[in-house]
Amino acid sequence: MWIAIRFPLLPLEIFLRGSSTSEPFAVEERHHVLLCDRKAAWRGVRTGMATSAALALVPNLRTVPRYPAGETEALLGIAAWAGQFTPGVALDFPFAVLLETSGSLRFFRGLEALIENLRHGVAELGYHAVFAGAPTPRAASCLAFSENQKFIKTAVELDTALAPLPVDALASSDTLEALEAIGLRTLGELCALPREGVARRFGQALLDDLDRALGRRPDPRSFFVPPARFHAGIELPAEVTQADALAFAGKRLIAQLAGFLAACSGGTQRFILKFAHRDMAPTEVAIGLVAPSRDFEHFTLLLRERLASLRLRAPVRSIVLEAGEVTPLSGSNHPLLLEQGKPQGQWEHLVERLSARLGADAVHGLACRAEHRPEHATATPGLGAPPFELDFGERPFWLLESPKLLPDVSGMPQHEGPLELLAGPERVESGWWDGGDVFRDYFVARTQNQSLLWIFCDRRGEGGWYLHGFFA
Repeated sequence: MWIAIRFPLLPLEIFLRGSSTSEPFAVEERHHVLLCDRKAAWRGVRTGMATSAALALVPNLRTVPRYPAGETEALLGIAAWAGQFTPGVALDFPFAVLLETSGSLRFFRGLEALIENLRHGVAELGYHAVFAGAPTPRAASCLAFSENQKFIKTAVELDTALAPLPVDALASSDTLEALEAIGLRTLGELCALPREGVARRFGQALLDDLDRALGRRPDPRSFFVPPARFHAGIELPAEVTQADALAFAGKRLIAQLAGFLAACSGGTQRFILKFAHRDMAPTEVAIGLVAPSRDFEHFTLLLRERLASLRLRAPVRSIVLEAGEVTPLSGSNHPLLLEQGKPQGQWEHLVERLSARLGADAVHGLACRAEHRPEHATATPGLGAPPFELDFGERPFWLLESPKLLPDVSGMPQHEGPLELLAGPERVESGWWDGGDVFRDYFVARTQNQSLLWIFCDRRGEGGWYLHGFFA
């Protein structure tokens, strides 16, 4: 079973899927309207109309030239996204992708459920699509040429299903003019002609395409191989000045990223949004995660948190989303009987939301460093670092930002009364190489209320006792 997904409005939607514009919008090619949005159509603009006539009819019509490179990039992105439904994805330029789904139907519980998933996913990406299915890829592509979406499950139905389709579903533009010149309008009429005469007048290639559609000739396809890294962008129809207004376009790109990661059976721990401006370097917004993920809803929530605190330096013209290395991500295992009242913890999501809201510098992990001086013995890695093992021995968990000088009476340190030394000394002599050398003897001390402190005696200069930490 081959499923064709055709995007008839792709030249227009690569500009409009990120946000809407208040003005009527049209794409032109060779000084004629190729496609227009509903606002322009309601005012009389039609496909094929001269651009000058359309502007005379709608003076505030905004026109942009067709962007073939953007269409190709969008189709490649859709193919990478579609890989989550089947590894057999083929490109059918200029406006369609083909999915070989015979091995996926059982996983998605049938053709109807698979099509419903595809419809929902394509809508999340911001595209209008026509779906069709057939036992051959060429037939599926032809059926998707019509807005009447059909799904043919057996080869014996192909002749009847393809007969009423227009010849432009199969023929090239040069051949199409010749076919129309002799009055041919449908594929059924083409099939009724003598094959020898068709081959002499229109070439054997037309008959070969027809035979491939009907399953009489093999039609091998090269399957799309997704890239190693994710990169996708959206051109905005108008410049955006408020950061929160970028969430709509960002959500489109995140849906594409989630599909790409699912197709790769992986996740990512970091993705970057780049907002392009007119006369300055792009603004970059990096979002990190504690663990690899491909959760579309969670990614969207983190983006909204980040945009809520972002202040744009200049209006934004386009958005690019990039994700680095894809990490293999296996599915989660669940017990057969879920325990009542014990939902799974989501502390990773909490940390990621705090980081998105407060900034990457405000939320970080904790790690050990090979250093004898206590104030330099810890590091603050970013999100996603290996978990920190709490094995301090006789070291306290809480250190003061800087040691606090303690009073002493007759050589004994005082803190809310005299301190009792329980353990020590632990001598630390280090730091001569960077100018921060220390000479200390550390002790575990007990206060009058039985709390434990970490203090040291400074062996340099005038010496003295200092409080450096508290034990839990």
